[in-house]
Amino acid sequence: MDLGLAGRIAVVTGASKGIGLACAKAFAREGAKVVGVSRDIAHLHAAQHVLQHEGLHLDIAAADLQDSVAAQMVVEYIENAFGPIDVLVNCAGAAKRTPIAELHADAMQAAMQAKYFTYMHIIDPVIRHMASRGRGSIVNVVGQGGKQASPIHIGGGAANAALMLASVGYANAYADRGVRVNVINPGMTNTGRVQEGLNAASRASGRPAEELLAEQQAEIPMGRMAEPEEIADVAVFLASSRASYVTGAVIPMDGGKSSVI
Repeated sequence: MDLGLAGRIAVVTGASKGIGLACAKAFAREGAKVVGVSRDIAHLHAAQHVLQHEGLHLDIAAADLQDSVAAQMVVEYIENAFGPIDVLVNCAGAAKRTPIAELHADAMQAAMQAKYFTYMHIIDPVIRHMASRGRGSIVNVVGQGGKQASPIHIGGGAANAALMLASVGYANAYADRGVRVNVINPGMTNTGRVQEGLNAASRASGRPAEELLAEQQAEIPMGRMAEPEEIADVAVFLASSRASYVTGAVIPMDGGKSSVI
């Protein structure tokens, strides 16, 4: 199936690892010109090597998206160096899971800064550019933690919930200007984030991380966690012209665990 992404400029934040790296690969395979954004230039270089090993190309731009000025500057750099941004996939930023005994005001602030504002800071300049050209697609990889409250993920869950509302709001506001905005909500996904969450849950419960992992996977109707590539496949579809009438959608990818409308 031709997704119509060949030659398109696709910016992937958080492209150096996990779901972001999987998205960078998926868009590159479709022929898009992919620019990966992350804070750490060394991690970006490592991601470049991963794609090169698979015969794919990744351009990179380092920026800390928690800083709104840095986000604005990296967007202008990409537009000037590579061309108008057609697709933005947000995967950067992750709020730490925090047991309730450790959840103080500064942890809540850090969670919003790490997840919510990293997305908002880059969406703002990108969506304005897209609207001025009358086309563009934004896919925000958020997380089911914004719909299901967890005692160890209150800060991050609140950031995710805010991102969902903002995404749907942007979708409504920019629909008549040719810009689509959609959300993917992964559940447990096979990335380094799993161990971080298990460690927090272990501290909160006093139970071994291995035991908690087995228990959590048993609660997933499909019997396993997602692979990053599975999330990336949906992101590619949503960004493509094949999803031209899809905007404001919030798509769960949790193996059927939530079972809610």
